[in-house]
Amino acid sequence: MNLPLWGVRVLEYAQYVAGPLCGVLLHDLGAEVVKVEPPAGDGYRYVMPVAAGLGRYFVPLNRGKRSVVLDLKSEKDRERSAALLATADIVLHNYQPERAAAFGLDGDELLSSRPELVVGVVTSFGQEGPLAGTPAYDLVAQARSGLLTSHAGPGDTVPVRAGGIPMADLTAGYLLASSVLAALVSARTSGAGSVVDVSLLAAAVAVQVQDLVWLEGEGDARARTATPADLASRADEIAGGISMNPYYRCFATRNGFLAVACLNAAQRRAFLALFGLDDPTVDAPDIVPSDREILTAKRRLTSEIEHRFEDEPASAWLERLAAAGVPASPVLMRESVHADEQVVASGLVAEVEQPGLGRVRMLGSLVGRRGEAEAAPLLGADTDAVLGELA
Repeated sequence: MNLPLWGVRVLEYAQYVAGPLCGVLLHDLGAEVVKVEPPAGDGYRYVMPVAAGLGRYFVPLNRGKRSVVLDLKSEKDRERSAALLATADIVLHNYQPERAAAFGLDGDELLSSRPELVVGVVTSFGQEGPLAGTPAYDLVAQARSGLLTSHAGPGDTVPVRAGGIPMADLTAGYLLASSVLAALVSARTSGAGSVVDVSLLAAAVAVQVQDLVWLEGEGDARARTATPADLASRADEIAGGISMNPYYRCFATRNGFLAVACLNAAQRRAFLALFGLDDPTVDAPDIVPSDREILTAKRRLTSEIEHRFEDEPASAWLERLAAAGVPASPVLMRESVHADEQVVASGLVAEVEQPGLGRVRMLGSLVGRRGEAEAAPLLGADTDAVLGELA
């Protein structure tokens, strides 16, 4: 296969989510990814364990890589690491600055001897500011960025991650991959490599790009810690928004949930026609819904549609919505998505023979090696082979 990163070698010293996600994306584009792990292995091997040295989350984030074990606290293994680094085009790590320097992974030092190298670094809070160099994980970045308070449900007594997703970690991984690829293009054309830094805080802020807008007079004058009252207010705000917007939300039918998404007037008119209902604001999109009469009418309309949906099964409604040209979908449980006919037809799921686990279904490559996936490496499985290539 003529993939764009054939011949590119990536040394991945990163652990957990963001760096390994970047590494697997580069693998999917054709790069050889050598995962350099400490003797105990990437810490994610032991989160949600499903077999010895294999965590449920580790497997999809590390498929197709080769695993080499090096103890970077050992002078001998630092020398081996230096020999490996001399063969790399891209280096990924998530060590804090002091430890990176001690392990021979300081970006500026690497560029001094390999000026064409690309170094991708994941940090917690970036290189500047009072928290630079402070360790953190996804949940802390979400808390600091305000993302953790963007979702609140009735009865929530403390903030929770929406969907339980490590949004900062995942976004940082995608941002790092795109930034590293841009740096690689520059290095190949100019001969000048670079150090690319992506922080979890920046990623958590970036994912809120459409919401982080403060008009004149809005927003707090200083950073303020959320309180239970704030959480309750946000839950009410979300519930109020749902009660006023029947066009972009989920509904309960007789036997399950479905989602409806109408973002233009034509779709909204078609949606209303299914119920024989009318909404004057559909053809007046500039109306700001602040008038009490408008708000009351919106809530009444939404309530009526909710009751209509409850009368029939989801399948019947989905047929009608599709015929009317209204975007809609059943709401699937995450554990059943691998069996969805569209997911399967799109090649999003691949079956892999995973050593230690047997047959495993997981997300396959979305780019490059579309529809394919390879097993994640057992800890140190490729140490002798990779180091032997240096001889």
